[in-house]
Amino acid sequence: MTIADKGPRTRPFEANWLARIGWLLLALYVVYAGAQLGFSWQRFSDGLGQGGKFIARMFPPNFTRWELLMSGIVESLQIAVLSTVVGIVISLPVGLLAARNLMPAWVTWPARGFIALCRSFHPIIVAILFVKAVGFGALAGILALIIASIGFISKLFAEAIEEISLKQVEAVRATGAGFTHILIMGVQPQVLPRFIGFAAYQLDSNLRNSTMVGIVGGGGIGATLFTAYQRFDYDFVLAMLIVIVAMIMVAEIVTGWARKVFQ
Repeated sequence: MTIADKGPRTRPFEANWLARIGWLLLALYVVYAGAQLGFSWQRFSDGLGQGGKFIARMFPPNFTRWELLMSGIVESLQIAVLSTVVGIVISLPVGLLAARNLMPAWVTWPARGFIALCRSFHPIIVAILFVKAVGFGALAGILALIIASIGFISKLFAEAIEEISLKQVEAVRATGAGFTHILIMGVQPQVLPRFIGFAAYQLDSNLRNSTMVGIVGGGGIGATLFTAYQRFDYDFVLAMLIVIVAMIMVAEIVTGWARKVFQ
């Protein structure tokens, strides 16, 4: 008996025409959006030339004003550490209240609404609001990054609690332990490694964001960077960029070490 005698042949992998149409529509929309936003290859090629001239004016980097540079870096570091610590302290109870496997719905919904509110706006927008409220300086940047930290850590902490095994929680509850002891003995051991990772990542994120909030008046190296850019001190701008990159790389090494030690 030949293969043809076995009946009609079927394709092992059927074509998903719905997915193909979706990808085609997405490609068409990308082209449409690029046209609406004024994108053109001429502008792109011209921009490459202008960008080359701009980069050429940044060399060699100017480190002569190192005292001003280091004062901005130190202030950015302080902003990042303070906002991360305060954000973590607030995120612990908020994330716990948002965990649907431990709390009733009338508690979790307001907590999740608060988390969503904290996550709704970029730190730059929040920093602008706080600059208007408390004035220029590090306080505005700290408050903005605290809000960002709460929105990020609380959400991930709540999701980590929801993914724990309830068998360990029930075992602790069966001993007659109270709610606090259940959290310490049944929940905390299961979520602590992930929470350390969340905190380390948020510190790294706040180091980067402390530069951005400074541009809008939130203190730190960002304010110095923006002032140097307005003065066309591009060599000093490059010096600050190099130090910022070095700071982020050192922070990445330190946070990676902290994950290995505490997890």
